[in-house]
Amino acid sequence: MMHPEQITDSVAFHAEGPVWHESWGGLRFVDMLAGDLLTLAPSGELTRLSTGSPIAAFVRPRATGGYVLGTERGIALADSAFAAPKPLPEMWSDTNVRMNEGGVDPLGRLYAGSMPYDKTPGAAKLYRVDGEGDVVVVLKNVTTSNGIEFTADGTRAYYNDTATRETDVFDVTAEGDLTNRRTFFHTGEGTSPDGLAVDSEGNVWCALNRVGAVRLYSPDAEILGEWTLPCPGVTAVTLGGADGKDVFITTSKEMADVPGAGAVWHMRAEVAGQPTREYRG
Repeated sequence: MMHPEQITDSVAFHAEGPVWHESWGGLRFVDMLAGDLLTLAPSGELTRLSTGSPIAAFVRPRATGGYVLGTERGIALADSAFAAPKPLPEMWSDTNVRMNEGGVDPLGRLYAGSMPYDKTPGAAKLYRVDGEGDVVVVLKNVTTSNGIEFTADGTRAYYNDTATRETDVFDVTAEGDLTNRRTFFHTGEGTSPDGLAVDSEGNVWCALNRVGAVRLYSPDAEILGEWTLPCPGVTAVTLGGADGKDVFITTSKEMADVPGAGAVWHMRAEVAGQPTREYRG
């Protein structure tokens, strides 16, 4: 593996949630606190779409085409890859709580997690949205809901509630329910485990905010590698590209407006990622 290289200018204040998918022709991510959706084509051309929400928390493709977007207090749907998203009814009314990160499970259901603006401990939740739009609370008393991803065989799920300084792991039942939550790895004081990804062999990639690093764990929580960037605000990591071995890392200026912050970084992995899961709603 090579060292991460910067592949865009500083294009966002708070770049987050990178996702690679063929339907939009490459990499897509959000400028979260600006409410914008950005798409990076293989040519290097970058396009920006204002979503109409003050927060653009995450984006995932839909099985029927288009995409689902996390908005300030809910989700919005677009029917084609470059159409503007249309908001659904808000999932909560508390204006102190906003959406933060999401993912899709092997059954095509959307997981969407929140966080309080004032960082009140336990004020947020992790929700699950099925294909019909029905919403259930999966986890209560969350502080900063961040990365969630499933293994290729669907038997495990990994999750970051950043305030715990831990990456947790769940067993997943045949019905798709999360059970037996336990600590997978304590990332250490001073770190902020943020976005994460799971590759095709079950290895876990985790963005470590505040310390500007990306760490790779084996399924047994052995550290397989760690890569440091020159900016502390490393927010998320994903795998994609034609062979699934392109590693894309998003960064933020929120903590420090230094060279490389707000840009997308890239390196290559030895093990391919999983195909991007599509929300079936």
